[in-house]
Amino acid sequence: MHVVKSGDALWKISQKYGVSIQAIREVNGLASVDQLVPGLALYIPTESLNDRVYVIQAGDTYWKLAQRFQTSIQLILDANPGVDPNLLSIGQQIQIPSPQPLSIETLGFLVPYNIEPFLPRLQEISQHLTYLAVVAYTFTEEGYAYKQGEDEQVVKASKQFGIQPLLCIRNFTGGDFSAELVGSVFTNSVYRTNLVQSIVRFVNEQGYAGVSIDFEFVPPAQRKDFELFLAALKIELGDRILHVNVHAKTADVPTNPIIGAYDYEIIGEIADIVAVMTIDYGYPTGPPKAVAPIWWMEEVIRFALSKIPARKMQVSFPMYGYDKVIPGFETSALSALDAQNMAIRRWLPIQFEERSQSPHYGYVLNNRQHEVWFEDIRSYQAKYRLLDVYNLLGTTFWQVRFRFPQNWAFMDQHINVMKNLDKV
Repeated sequence: MHVVKSGDALWKISQKYGVSIQAIREVNGLASVDQLVPGLALYIPTESLNDRVYVIQAGDTYWKLAQRFQTSIQLILDANPGVDPNLLSIGQQIQIPSPQPLSIETLGFLVPYNIEPFLPRLQEISQHLTYLAVVAYTFTEEGYAYKQGEDEQVVKASKQFGIQPLLCIRNFTGGDFSAELVGSVFTNSVYRTNLVQSIVRFVNEQGYAGVSIDFEFVPPAQRKDFELFLAALKIELGDRILHVNVHAKTADVPTNPIIGAYDYEIIGEIADIVAVMTIDYGYPTGPPKAVAPIWWMEEVIRFALSKIPARKMQVSFPMYGYDKVIPGFETSALSALDAQNMAIRRWLPIQFEERSQSPHYGYVLNNRQHEVWFEDIRSYQAKYRLLDVYNLLGTTFWQVRFRFPQNWAFMDQHINVMKNLDKV
């Protein structure tokens, strides 16, 4: 990685790292080879060992770790100056340069509209996805699932590309999540049964590998009903995947209208995978903040791990940012790439907040102050480190239509995505 400073030019960076200008341009999605901006983080695709993070356990020695990570004691020593290998303590974090990449399971969300032009891009990133959650379903007031978008083409393509397609259903009506819809269905046992049976029918008819549940703002009073629904759905799905998305929280507050309905422990027992939605800390109608600050993600992970097994747990990575007008917080979403390239195009120096590990910048347009918070290769590397430190199953990406070539290029070199091709 290279952070651009005043006076930098792409040809100089190319020479410094021995990587072609074209390669740097492609993996970073640069619109021009002639324009850079101070603070821009560039991913440089050089051949290098993986920077693994390890938390010391009882009985660990550098010799044992060198064997485990297929590296050398000397490389571990060099990566951890000031650490006495004879005085390691349980819980201490160290860096381990290793040829072994981080192995994870990933899920990308996709809303299936105008699919044909997107299929080549889906094929390009297919090696980086274990699952594709096809966001095409909601349900009626009587609990009958129905399609909001055509999914046949993308399900077929997913299987051809070696990705397991999951039917993603939301409590979505009138262009937004509806607490009233999901609450009214969950309070009625007949309607809950309708929902389970109609979901499974679509799974069978369309050839999905499982289901991704994205029910948001479930009323706290329906906490137990939600669990009954999930348990019944898992029974009907059998060995097919039940993936459940839950709001992020750092404590269990059963009466809270946003997070109260999600009992992490019970959901973790029922589901095959629980995806904690560690996104939108900086939310659309709120003040300008990092979308997924690393300090908050870590707090959420620590709480979640007290309830959910690490190897069942994913956390969410945003592939987008928010452009907010101040005051008033009028908000526009944009992809990580669009946020980066707007800063370059308008010559807006990019700042980086260390605590949140998040890039941001500001500008004025039509006498209105804007502030943009987004993701880049620095913020994503910090997030991947969290997966490594806490030995999590993996991550979800919302959503894969948002262009973020730096991420896919980094994964090419440093992430091993686990796949179960027998289920594709």
